[in-house]
Amino acid sequence: MFDDPILNVTGLCTYYGTSQALFGAEISAPRIGGVAILGLNGAGKTTLLKSIVGELQPRKGQITFDQEDVNHVPTHRRIRRGLGYVPQEHAVFGELTVRENLLVGGITSRDKSGIEEVVEIFPKLGERMAQYAGTLSGGERKMLAIGRALLSKPKLLLLDEPTEGVWIGVIEEIAERLEKMASEISVVIVEQHVELALRIASHAFVMDRGRTVMDGTCDQLKDDPQFMSYLTP
Repeated sequence: MFDDPILNVTGLCTYYGTSQALFGAEISAPRIGGVAILGLNGAGKTTLLKSIVGELQPRKGQITFDQEDVNHVPTHRRIRRGLGYVPQEHAVFGELTVRENLLVGGITSRDKSGIEEVVEIFPKLGERMAQYAGTLSGGERKMLAIGRALLSKPKLLLLDEPTEGVWIGVIEEIAERLEKMASEISVVIVEQHVELALRIASHAFVMDRGRTVMDGTCDQLKDDPQFMSYLTP
């Protein structure tokens, strides 16, 4: 599918206790470019990302990141190897200021210029450095979460619903930044706004009830009548 993919996930089966959530899920991602994971609520998208980052341990299947099997590698070591992750919820420390959140994100990086680079990407954060993250707007919290993940200098950035709860006027700003990121590193995005996801990504995977049921270039999928059937309740 991709020549020399940075991420390759095959046959993933993940459980919550005795309840199976993923049934042989499969995705991959190029070293540079955007990939979208689409599907209805409950399709397994978040579970898939949590499995990739190591928050959940799959019972079957393989996760290869940057040509290494990371199935049994703990989350903090995956992050040190270049895997960035922005979860859907609880992505920032509300009791810490914006600056303190960014300092936490930069702990694993020796490059101390990272905060300035994040402020260049999201200028609003530069105006909120002393403000507690818990008092930020939804869009500002998302910007902070993405910026903090970028401070670890990821080769691959996983984003779970980066525009959820964000005012429509800010969504465009976040989308523009993600488009640029996808031209520089690998970006895997779970997103309910299908048009936005397809704008950022060049390739998409569709999930349904824990399985990968479709994949292809965004142009191919948009022309497939079955594509929207998986995304319509």
